[in-house]
Amino acid sequence: MSRRASGAARQPLAVARPSARAASRTASRTATARTAASSTSSSRVAGPRGARTAPGAVVRETARPSKARKAAERGRASSKAIVLRTRFPLLKGEALRAHARALVDALLALHPDAHCELDFRDPYELTVATILSAQCTDKRVNLTTPALFARYPDAPALAGAALEEVEQLVKSTGFFRAKAKNLVGMAQAVVARHAGAIPASMDDLAALPGVGRKTANVVLGNAFGIDEGVVVDTHVGRLAIRLGLTRETDPVKVERALMAIIPREHWTVFSHLLIWHGRRVCEARLPKCGACALRAMCPSAPPVAADA
Repeated sequence: MSRRASGAARQPLAVARPSARAASRTASRTATARTAASSTSSSRVAGPRGARTAPGAVVRETARPSKARKAAERGRASSKAIVLRTRFPLLKGEALRAHARALVDALLALHPDAHCELDFRDPYELTVATILSAQCTDKRVNLTTPALFARYPDAPALAGAALEEVEQLVKSTGFFRAKAKNLVGMAQAVVARHAGAIPASMDDLAALPGVGRKTANVVLGNAFGIDEGVVVDTHVGRLAIRLGLTRETDPVKVERALMAIIPREHWTVFSHLLIWHGRRVCEARLPKCGACALRAMCPSAPPVAADA
């Protein structure tokens, strides 16, 4: 018989399989080794550079705090002296209206020069500046608008502007593509519907691209002298709650609550008063309660003894 035939006739050798106990022991050892390697590789030696550690020693890693964490810790440490009250009874009815009127009088005496801090000369410029002020400071807007108004002095000029050119002019205010689109669209709508003049009604203003109720209130109250509503921005919303005027957080509901208790002739100026007070005294993170003239009538202010 040939060698090939004899090879084909051979039977394969049986391979002995390990027992279940041996397999379990091997798996346990492998898992232990992996855990040790992982903990060793993920650990670092804490301490100054160049410091030596005994061989095989595992030292827990000391992670460097992030910038955000450091800022939060600084804010907590610096604001420990001011702990605002968040639970206090809210006045109702005539008592609440009397409280609101007293706040108006006190704020008028405290901030007699409170006004809209956007630079403008006519309703068109205020409409443009207010659209640009979304998610942007008034100071930055005031630095941007002179060049924009020099290039496009009125709505008809802006209506025919190239979108790319407007984007470059308003780029520093953020969200410049959306803002440029709203500005050109607003100007085109003003030309098509109102003969190139900014309308003086809430419904007509709110129907313009990029102009909502808040912007319409700003334009009506400051460019036309019409008290149609109360402008509610972050400062107004924050101080309305702190001063015990409402518990609402939605801007629309806050405006309705303020309109019900603030005299109509003060609707426009009241928002300026709260904005000025919020920027200069009642800041979001570090309110200056110790120097606030409204402390005696502010339900969220801490007791005077807390300053000691």
